Amino acid sequence: MSDTLLILGASGQIGNELTQKLREIYGNKNVIASDIREGNEEMMNSGPFELIDATNKVQILKVIKKYNITQVYLLAAMLSATAEQYPQKAWNLNMNSLLAVLGLAKEKHIQQIYWPSSIAVFGATTPKENTPQNTIMEPSTVYGISKLAGEFWCNYYHDKYGVDVRSLRYPGIISWKSKPGGGTTDYAVDIYFKALKEEKYTCFLSENTRLPMMYMDDAVDATIQLMQAKSSQVKVRTGYNLAAMSFTPKEIATQIKKHIPDFEISYQPDFRQQIADSWPQSIDDSKAREDWNWQHQFDLASMTKDIILNLKKHQ
Repeated sequence: MSDTLLILGASGQIGNELTQKLREIYGNKNVIASDIREGNEEMMNSGPFELIDATNKVQILKVIKKYNITQVYLLAAMLSATAEQYPQKAWNLNMNSLLAVLGLAKEKHIQQIYWPSSIAVFGATTPKENTPQNTIMEPSTVYGISKLAGEFWCNYYHDKYGVDVRSLRYPGIISWKSKPGGGTTDYAVDIYFKALKEEKYTCFLSENTRLPMMYMDDAVDATIQLMQAKSSQVKVRTGYNLAAMSFTPKEIATQIKKHIPDFEISYQPDFRQQIADSWPQSIDDSKAREDWNWQHQFDLASMTKDIILNLKKHQ
């Protein structure tokens, strides 16, 4: 029997691009996109779409039965900066959606779950350089607290009920296709759009704030690679550390200037600076590389070149 996939939160930053890639691999009709609102034109036209509230177990089950779903990718979440403004709402969405899907897997309605975690699970007491897979985790944001709790719910359901749930701790994710979605690392998305449009950018983080980042192509590939790995290869059931590159706003600006010489950057740190300061500067993801052979393709220079090329083409 071939796999049929349901993407919850398909209209989000990762959801959009992951859905299209999965449709290329599994066939359009076998990847059901869903969100609380309709998706973009490409998503709506390329395959089935269902309106679903990701916290509503009854709605999710109805769609699972309708399409004989075998795998669920749960991407619906409120991100770090937005979650700080709506703590209770963020907690409800981030937790209840996960518990609903874990419950459905426990009841044998689905075989496999993907749920993204984040570097937000770490905190100010975590080692900043080459943050290990297993380390001190004392998150200071609602988003981070929900992701840390979620990781341990995943591990619990795996150990107690045999649920095949898999997770990655994403660093900041950068894409030329998706506009910023309320995350602390979003400056690294916004900066490219502004560089091309206005040749200047005011950054909400200070110039030397180093954070782990990843190009969307790598994030999508890692997600699919983890889900396609044999169950015996997946030895971490909380969330795998995942890394590609780390850089500062100053370093990204230097790379942009190679392509847009008149580009200027200024700095006005806001409340997001405090969030960024509590996060690691670089990540040790050797466990993912060992267990299921993870390898990234893009560094800062090749990513910048690719983004500017694509934005110029599509503007």
